[in-house]
Amino acid sequence: MLPTTPPTPAELAAARAIAEQAQAHDGLAPISEQFLRNLATNPFLGAYQGSELVGFCTYDAASAELVVAPSARGNGHGTRLITGLEAPVWAHGNLPAAQHLAAKTGREVVRELLVMEIQKEALLAAVDTAAAVPQGYSISTFAERPELKQQWLEANNQAFSWHPEQGGWDLQRLDTAIDTEWFSAKDVLFLLDESQNLVGFHWIKQVQGAPGEVYVVGLADSGRGKGLGTPLVAAGLKHLAEQGNTAVILYVEADNAPAVAAYQRLGFSVSQRHCLYGA
Repeated sequence: MLPTTPPTPAELAAARAIAEQAQAHDGLAPISEQFLRNLATNPFLGAYQGSELVGFCTYDAASAELVVAPSARGNGHGTRLITGLEAPVWAHGNLPAAQHLAAKTGREVVRELLVMEIQKEALLAAVDTAAAVPQGYSISTFAERPELKQQWLEANNQAFSWHPEQGGWDLQRLDTAIDTEWFSAKDVLFLLDESQNLVGFHWIKQVQGAPGEVYVVGLADSGRGKGLGTPLVAAGLKHLAEQGNTAVILYVEADNAPAVAAYQRLGFSVSQRHCLYGA
């Protein structure tokens, strides 16, 4: 990995401005929320035109993300930023320019993340037709049952033991994840069994001006194989529809065929593809 340091305050401000410019130009965010939140502390590599920052790369222990300002593209800045990186690099939206840069630098897709979306009538139909919560189970929220936080953490780690970003959390990591402006304890649904033990959760994301999001859905080991996944997703869709959302998105691994098929049966379709290009 290239030797870098976190950005200076001036670089940080310029980097955030570049990300905003790229999002307005491309129609999607070039840098993920997690990387933006950690931009001030993660290693940072800048691309300059004279003394002006026109692009940057930031990375953690697992992967990297980079962006070049729209006005400075086509001048080799992306190539200079990616050359020498030993980490895989995310291409959000997998736009043609990203595909060209990956091919030019000899990188191939090693992971693909799908964005799936459901809108209006299809959303209401999914809420109406999806299976109800089975007898013996009930829905509560983190706002109503904050004492179940440890069970939520355990369910998350059981559901995502295989996942490079979502698995292996501790309470500090969970606290960091919920320390956002958009987080609401009312938007974390808990699926409880007859003994009031948490067997699944549906964490919902709502940001003004953006579609509602099925942020994270997970079943504990005790909730698997019982047909609880669809009702748990449907409970979140109902919650979002009741709050006035007319579109809902979610992210799912492209190679998770059962999950993709389940979301398609509910009426979701693929709207974007995010690709991780290996080093």
